[in-house]
Amino acid sequence: MAITSSACVAAVALASVPFAASTSASPRVAASGHRGPGRFRTATVRCSSASPNVSQGAPAPAPPKPQIELEFVGPKPGADGSFPVDRSEAASGEKLLRDIMNENKIELYAAYGKVMNCGGGGSCGTCIVEIIDGKELLNERTNTENRYLKKKPDSWRLACQTIVGNKENSGKACFILFPHSAINTSLLNVSALLKRSSECFVDTDPLVSNYTT
Repeated sequence: MAITSSACVAAVALASVPFAASTSASPRVAASGHRGPGRFRTATVRCSSASPNVSQGAPAPAPPKPQIELEFVGPKPGADGSFPVDRSEAASGEKLLRDIMNENKIELYAAYGKVMNCGGGGSCGTCIVEIIDGKELLNERTNTENRYLKKKPDSWRLACQTIVGNKENSGKACFILFPHSAINTSLLNVSALLKRSSECFVDTDPLVSNYTT
């Protein structure tokens, strides 16, 4: 226990108080030559008011969270013939795809879905995207998805049901926006999209066959 400065001063002062001689000293005391009034010899006491220096090193910084890079390719080419690509990034396993897209102002709904969507409750089936690359970075299809997308390609997902990452993995995932709208509009556009989109599309032949069978 640390001793404060005030306590030290009191201790030194007490040691300096003279004591009266005993009127009936014992023979043992008399034989030792301790007679008459006297003072205790005091030693110098040095005290410090500072608290003990207990060094507790700073906690190690938390490691950075794994990140998932995301690319969203629009279904229709622009005036220059190129397809628009939106990019974003999210911490692995923390958010639904729908929330990430809304936060980054990436268009999620086609015309019908803008009016009729359920707001992310999983009861309308309008927030459809297609995963082109990075499927292993997402959760498995939910029962809700299996119900709404039963006869659709396995690569189709509902953004409101899709968790991006699992808190441990990292990588890159690529999506096509409005795949249902693209099919209804033009198979030629879809084929061109798959051939001219971002570098994350490594092998497009199987993807084209999904639209032509």
